[in-house]
Amino acid sequence: MMIRRTALTALLAAAPLMAMAEGKTHHVAIHVDQNDPQVLNMALNNAQNVAAYYTEAGDEVVIEMVAYGPGLHMLVEGKSPVKDRISTMALELPITFSACGNTIAGMEKKTGEKVVLLEEAQVVPSGVVRLIELQEEGYAYVRP
Repeated sequence: MMIRRTALTALLAAAPLMAMAEGKTHHVAIHVDQNDPQVLNMALNNAQNVAAYYTEAGDEVVIEMVAYGPGLHMLVEGKSPVKDRISTMALELPITFSACGNTIAGMEKKTGEKVVLLEEAQVVPSGVVRLIELQEEGYAYVRP
């Protein structure tokens, strides 16, 4: 009887920790294809708000922001109107910034210059294909 009571007490004491460990992980893909500072900031706001919401709920979140076409400027060194926010967010949030390789190749062909990305950006072969892959992996799709 004493062993059962001790085991039950230990189980009840650990219950809050087990509940925290059982938090759900959410996956979010954010699509950016416009070079409009308001849209870029809205996309970043979406990421911050989602991360804050799920953190407060005791869940985890994985966010990938995919930029292509005119939206790639968000991730281009010297052209990004949101560079400072991206630097800060990359340190504070579980977020990945993906840059479309097709768009980069097109920009380089058009300008004859190498496109230099922010250090927080990673190159994916195709932004559209990356969004498809993320959705096939169960990511929720958000387009600001």
